[in-house]
Parts: sequence; C-alpha cells; structure tokens
Amino acid sequence: MELAAAASALDEYDKLVIRMNTPRVVVDNAVCPTATVVKVDSAREHGILLEAVRVLADLDLAVRKAYISSDGRWFMNVFHVTDRCGRKLADRSLTSHLERSLCASRPGGDDTQPSALLTEPAGLEVHGLTTLGLAGAGRPGLLSGVFAVLRDVECDVVAAKVWTHNGRVASLITVREGRPGSPADAGRVEARLGNVLRGDHHAVRGARNATAVALSPAASAAHSDRRMHQLMFADRDYEQTTSGVSTPPRSAVSVQNWVNRGYSIVNVECRDQPKLLFDVMCTLTDMEYVVFHGVIDTDGDRARQEFYIRHLDGTPIGSEAERQRVIQCLQAAIDRRPCEGAMLELCTADRRGLLADVTQTFREHGLSVTRAEVSTKAGIAMDAFYVADTAGHAVDQRTVDAITERVGVESLKLSEEGRPWCHHKWPTAEEDRVANGGVGLGCSTWGA
Repeated sequence: MELAAAASALDEYDKLVIRMNTPRVVVDNAVCPTATVVKVDSAREHGILLEAVRVLADLDLAVRKAYISSDGRWFMNVFHVTDRCGRKLADRSLTSHLERSLCASRPGGDDTQPSALLTEPAGLEVHGLTTLGLAGAGRPGLLSGVFAVLRDVECDVVAAKVWTHNGRVASLITVREGRPGSPADAGRVEARLGNVLRGDHHAVRGARNATAVALSPAASAAHSDRRMHQLMFADRDYEQTTSGVSTPPRSAVSVQNWVNRGYSIVNVECRDQPKLLFDVMCTLTDMEYVVFHGVIDTDGDRARQEFYIRHLDGTPIGSEAERQRVIQCLQAAIDRRPCEGAMLELCTADRRGLLADVTQTFREHGLSVTRAEVSTKAGIAMDAFYVADTAGHAVDQRTVDAITERVGVESLKLSEEGRPWCHHKWPTAEEDRVANGGVGLGCSTWGA
C-alpha cells in the first residue's frame, strides 16, 4: 500500500513538473485590431525562446511587434503576428495548429548545438532517407557537380536546401538510395562530394578553403533552416573576404554594454524580411547568448529589434573583439535569407539525374543559382531556382528563352512575382499527429 501511494505521488509530481515546463499559450484576436496577439509563458531555459519563434516562422507568420521579458526563471513573450498578406489569423484551424505547436515546442537534442550537423556520425538513415550536409567555398558549377555525383552513385534527391553567402556554400540534401540492398557506402559518397567541394583548391577567402561533408538522419522541415544557419556559422561565412569585393550589409547592428545591470544591448535595424526574428534568434542562441528582454517593432518595411543579452554563465560581452564578432554574425544571418536573381520554376515528372541535367544547363548558359527550392511529391519535381549571371547581374531574356527551350517550355517557366506567401492549408490535429517528423525540405541558395 505504501509503495503504491508513493508511486502515485511520484506520478503526480512528474505530471506537475511537465505542466510547469509546458509553455502556456493564448491566441487572442480581440485585443489588437490589426494583428493576432500570441502570448507564450514558459520556464526559462536555453533555446526555449528560439523554439517559440521557430514555430511562428514555420507557419509563415510575420511578427509585427513582440515583447520579451524574463522574470526570474520564467519567460513572458507577447507576439503580434499576421499572415504574410498582413491579415489577422481568422482561420480557426490555423490558430488551433499554432496553439498545439507552441505548447509542444521544446528545445533539446542536437538542435541546440552550434555545429551539430558537422559532428553527427556518418551513414545514419531514417525511413530510407539520408541527409547530406555540405559546407565549403562556392564557385561556378559547384551545384551541378554535386547533383552529378549523386546521380552517379544512384541516390535520388528527395529535397534540398542550399544557401550561399560571402563566397561560402552550405547545403542540406535529402536523398534516397536508388538500389535497395546496396550498402550505404557513406565514406565513398563523402569522399566524392568532398572532392567536388574542394575543386581546384583555389580558395575564395585567402588560404582558408575548408570543406565539410556529413551524413545524418533525414532532417525534418521544422529544423532545416536552423541547421542551415548552424552550417554557415560553423563555416564562418561572417568573416570578410580577401577578394577585394564586398557587399555592404543589409542591416545596421550595434552592441553596447549596460554596465550597471550586467547586460549587453543588441540593436538591429534593417528592412523587414521573412523569418527575420528567427534568423537573429538562431544566431544569438548558437553563439550561446541568452535573451532576457527584447522589443521588436516594424514600421512599414522597416524592422527594429532590441535585445538585452548575457552569456550562459550570466556575464555580458567582455571584449571589443567579441562585440565585433556579434555584429558580423548577426549581419551575416540577416544577409543569408534574401533571394536575388530571376526566378525559374520547374514542374515536371521526377527522374534520376533531373537536377544534374537542369543545373548543368544553367552552367552552360553562364548562370549561377543564387537560391533554390527543391522538393518532390508523388513523383513530381517542384523546384524553384533564382538565377543570375556569374557576375551577379540580371539574366537577359534571350538566355531565359534558350534555357526554357532546352529544358522544356512546359516544364520550366519564368516567374515575375516569386512564390505567393498567403496560401496554406493548415493541418488538422490528426494530420499534425501523423505528419510529425516527416521530411520536406524547402531549398534556399547556391551557385550552379
């Protein structure tokens, strides 16, 4: 009897701890006439604020205003959000999905580590899918070379995400082996892709031309952007190039110490863009800073963010070199996101080698891919490529016509407007349950 009572009491205590550590979420459409107010209260632990912001970003919600405050061991966060068309969230299925996702958001696993993707053991698979993480120096023809290797080793590309910034390249490519029963020969794939990344060994940034290739379990769509930030941060894309050509940062970032209160104050001002708060929070979290207080505001197309931060050990920024590094890293995180170039949309029956052939065509016509979104569904490839010439200039119409004629005018089309942001079917609770953990990487940036 006593043992049973003790076990029951322990169960109740465990349930209390779970309830205390589960974020409390309120979605209110009545308080603000122009935005939906989302209130999230949770126990303060490293990464929990980023998880809440990630949920909002994954749902393509725009954060118009936000207030972040830490009271002891508790976080109180208020977000004023709209859809990407600037409308309040009137769809009940969306608000229900938002509440469920925020209540379930918890930091943990390798997603809280700055360079987790680079340290995972090679050759692991989930449901027959493997994610390749690549990082290194960019150059013309690199993307087509990577896809050509994957075609040669009989790996089908299910989805991909590629970013380029400051002469560096990072990518997550989810593949399925084409020959059932053949060994995953991770070492051979890594070696061949490493050779493609190294190229002719001419460094973009002086003598540094480090490359990394890692195989890991297939990443879910919910964490792919976070891992991309980790890859680029680990590859130090925030460092200045020595080529003599540099692009001015899109953001103004300042950092100063509030000595009396023991905080470092970070101010960010830039043009508003999708997932801006998420990108900034990824960087601060991966640099092992904790945000104790913050204010986010947008005015038209301008965004302003202010954060009061400390290290994990409770100390503020301690040197001028560290202050400059924070500024560079935040500017890099913001600059990785925007798309440049003309957008070409590919929609056709998927086949092995399709991406290798298409990117090779871009290369032969003197184009580089500045951003791409690669996915397959029900045997149909649905890809979007942002392309420019190798000098970064706009593509002329004759080149576009030549490429579309070669690939297929019914398959490849020039888009003037880019992808719409406003049209989503929000999953029901049951769809949420069965889809949790699925793979669906949207793709972002690389040179063909």
